[in-house]
Amino acid sequence: MDLGIHFLNFTNPGGDAAIAPLLADTAKAADDGGFALFTVMDHFFQMEQVWPAENPMLEGYSALAYAAAHTSRVELATLVTGVTYRHPGLLAKTVTTLDVLSGGRAVLGLGAAWYEREHRGLGVPFPPLAERFERLEETLRICLQMWSDDDGAYAGRHYTLAETLNRPRSLQRPRPPILIGGNGEQKTLRLVAKYADACNFTVNEPDVVRHKVGVLRRHCEREGRDIGDIRITVQNSVDPTQDPDAFLRRAEELAALGVRHLHMRAPQPDPAGFVARVVESVKPAMDQIEPAKL
Repeated sequence: MDLGIHFLNFTNPGGDAAIAPLLADTAKAADDGGFALFTVMDHFFQMEQVWPAENPMLEGYSALAYAAAHTSRVELATLVTGVTYRHPGLLAKTVTTLDVLSGGRAVLGLGAAWYEREHRGLGVPFPPLAERFERLEETLRICLQMWSDDDGAYAGRHYTLAETLNRPRSLQRPRPPILIGGNGEQKTLRLVAKYADACNFTVNEPDVVRHKVGVLRRHCEREGRDIGDIRITVQNSVDPTQDPDAFLRRAEELAALGVRHLHMRAPQPDPAGFVARVVESVKPAMDQIEPAKL
């Protein structure tokens, strides 16, 4: 079972000038420690449900490009890009650029978007939820076409592209992996079954995860897809540095449900030190946990 780290808090005692070294050091610690995935948020305001919206927030793909220069192995993704933030053609180009510059380590993390305040604040259109899901599916189709040999046009309900030219191609073949974030059973998990290589659940109680995996399995059956081809990832809630035994017990419970990856948040003021302590306290045991085959 593998681990990932999410860098989401850019407020620190050193102020804005310390953001860059903290980000680089944390990404490098994850890379050196054998973590599978390094992520940042894709927001423009800090999430007001957690911290004040006025707190520092970096643009996601610029931050990942910076992290790429300080790492060599760990995969890089936003967790996750809101579908409303970028035109699909430009999003595919951005992720392709990250893939090329990182040596083939980009992952497209994508979701339906939810943070209305930052949309209104920066003048980004915020359509109703049903339309955002329509745009999410069209964006997935456009990205897949731009990562294919088809450079032709795309005509959908919300987006029209005269040509889907995308050069250079991604280094990963046939394309960067697609991760869809969210827990919604009717729409989100249906899109995971149809288009994605991975999903990310924000829920982490084993009984709830078991139910979500069952829903995903049924969607996969309807799509003619093997659920075993989808990497199930879960956001972790147990601090491994405070209670390693409880963390490992939870990891084993989730692995028995087919979860392959636990993703945890990097705390300030010492996110890189946190990663190092996770590596020391639980990483060897995590490497021995074998997720169940679904």
